[in-house]
Amino acid sequence: MKRNLVYLLAALLVSAASCSFTSKFDNPDKDKLLLDLISYVLENGHYNPRTIDDDFSEHVYDDYIEALDPLKRYFLQSDIDEFKKYRSAIDDQIKTSDLTFFNLTYDRLMQRMDEASVMYKDVLEKPFDYSKEENIDVDYDNLPYAKTKEELWERWRKQLKFSTLERYAYGIEGIEKKKEPQKKMTKQGIEDVIEEDPIAPGLENDDDLPDDPIALEKKTREDTQKTIGEYFDFMNDLERKDWFVVYLNSIVEEFDPHTFYFAPDEKERFDVGISGKFEGIGARLQKKNDHIKIVEVISGGPAWRGDKVEVGDEIMKVGQENETPVSIVGMRLEDAVKLIKGPKGTKVILTIKRVDGTIAEVPIVRDIVELEETYAKSSIVKKDNRTFGVINLPKFYIDFDDYNNRNAASDVAKEITELKKAGAEGLVLDLRDNGGGSLKTVVDMAGLFIKDGPIVQVKSTGKRKEVLADTDKNIQWDGPLVILVNELSASASEILAAAMQDYKRAIILGSKQTYGKGTVQNVIDLNQFLRGDNEYGDVGALKVTTQKFYRINGGSTQLEGVKSDVVVPDRYSYRDIGEKDQENPLPWDKIDAVQYNDWAGYIDYDETIEKSKERMAKNSQLTLIDENAKWVKKQQEDKEYPLNIDQYLAETEKDEQVLKEFRKISDYKTNLTYESLPYEVELMAKDSVLRQKRERWHANLSKDVYMEEALNVLEDLKMNNIKNNKVANIKD
Repeated sequence: MKRNLVYLLAALLVSAASCSFTSKFDNPDKDKLLLDLISYVLENGHYNPRTIDDDFSEHVYDDYIEALDPLKRYFLQSDIDEFKKYRSAIDDQIKTSDLTFFNLTYDRLMQRMDEASVMYKDVLEKPFDYSKEENIDVDYDNLPYAKTKEELWERWRKQLKFSTLERYAYGIEGIEKKKEPQKKMTKQGIEDVIEEDPIAPGLENDDDLPDDPIALEKKTREDTQKTIGEYFDFMNDLERKDWFVVYLNSIVEEFDPHTFYFAPDEKERFDVGISGKFEGIGARLQKKNDHIKIVEVISGGPAWRGDKVEVGDEIMKVGQENETPVSIVGMRLEDAVKLIKGPKGTKVILTIKRVDGTIAEVPIVRDIVELEETYAKSSIVKKDNRTFGVINLPKFYIDFDDYNNRNAASDVAKEITELKKAGAEGLVLDLRDNGGGSLKTVVDMAGLFIKDGPIVQVKSTGKRKEVLADTDKNIQWDGPLVILVNELSASASEILAAAMQDYKRAIILGSKQTYGKGTVQNVIDLNQFLRGDNEYGDVGALKVTTQKFYRINGGSTQLEGVKSDVVVPDRYSYRDIGEKDQENPLPWDKIDAVQYNDWAGYIDYDETIEKSKERMAKNSQLTLIDENAKWVKKQQEDKEYPLNIDQYLAETEKDEQVLKEFRKISDYKTNLTYESLPYEVELMAKDSVLRQKRERWHANLSKDVYMEEALNVLEDLKMNNIKNNKVANIKD
């Protein structure tokens, strides 16, 4: 779960790295070289370096084995017994660049995966007996490893039967009830998913299930075999170097949850995520059964502008200008992407097979591709004859090569200007699910809302604390401000929310507390330590925790996060997803506060908060959301499921009765209408994809009880400001 969450929060708080390390490394074995490099950087650069001893070794061992086989479907108990002799020896192997333990586990995993790839096909050749009374235990943390191959085979049989059972049960219900399919729900509940599991039950493409029970049973097995086949195709594409990255990260994550090694490809993806742009053709690709297909054409990109490729097209060959095309059928997706991407202004020629079977060569000139979903977007909304503005910020993005090119702070400033031109009297800044980003952008953004003053304190090991402040006396927005947060608002989001809360500049509305990530990471290019004649090429980068940040009141957001002024329940209320629920988090502490003055723009600030709390306590939609969150938590704690069809259907029927009430959550309407700003309306006239995205966003906002209350709070604050004769001024 730790690694899933690390990947789910891709946008972490990062600032450009600058190091004064002087050592040079020239180990002829690349894997050993990487181990030396990473150990050196961690020892000299981490905020709170760990002692690499037997205790450290044991934790690395446990996390690494779990990462290799989290669901205990590959290794036998005899494998684990063999591995365990290294449990307290990994620290010594790190210090001597010894890869014996990694080599052993890698070779054994490849062997067990080969065996499993035969095993699942054999299991799915035979019909399942759904009348048999048996259960499956999915409590993988406490599940012992299989002692024999026969026991492991039985485990696979139950897992595959379970993955097929839900679709089979749905088909049986359709046969029995002879009615149109109702809204399909898994046992996990509304807006929830089963934890990442390649053979977890799924309900895709169920409308084509046969009416005959025998044919239905066969069809569901065939569908499961196809799904698992695609999973093994993906696993087969992984190379030894990919598994070595898993080993390296099992080591570095013992220092803290946010220290992470990036292989070259991962570093590139991280840069794209934090900047929101890349150079290429502007298409998202997916590999299935050795074929690479286009699954999305990115709005505004070169492929979109050329209008010669479509979703569903299969890319067969890739040619560079004046070079012979290369077939990418069967190629690893990462390798195919490398051929297709390239510098701005260069040409790539794609040989594509269209959905209708025709073959065509399509030349595309590569360009800068901006990922629209990364960037800030805004909307205006009318409420009781008043106009308010909403800005959604997915992350605090930055272009490290050119800060002035595009960044979150300057984009938000532009959106504020346009909202004020449209007559906005109050502003909601939506930071829900915003995992962070650039430290500089959050300081600059905070300065949009105050005259000047400190924003955040930063402390490094062995150095005096640094206070980062807004020194620009201009205020971009001096009207009422509400900031929306939830449990996944992290890092830079917490800096902004904390600063605005300390100044009493904004009312924070959302979860009981935000994520609780109060650390700063630098991304350190490992290539800088290699000699000029390096024969290995790019060796990647290490994202390492180098600092902690603190609120201007002296408190840390580490572990504790930011406590909302108005707490409202949400779907995450009872889940273990915060920093405090991760492994090896740095501790909470406190330092001295700095001098700052409260914002003087609000009358009855505390009274406004109390009014909101009273409304929320009486809100039936929030009560229902809270009940659903509790029910989902209870469902997740249930680790045993029946594999008998009658028992399964009986449990499903009980769940269905509960879910009928919870479905009202998605029926909620606020009667508020959201509209795009004039400049974006012009863009949407030429871009149907952008129009569809905005229409979908506005539809979701019109059903958003949290946004509804944020607007209520703005209305209260606006009335207070009117009493104080204070309005927002436009400063272009």
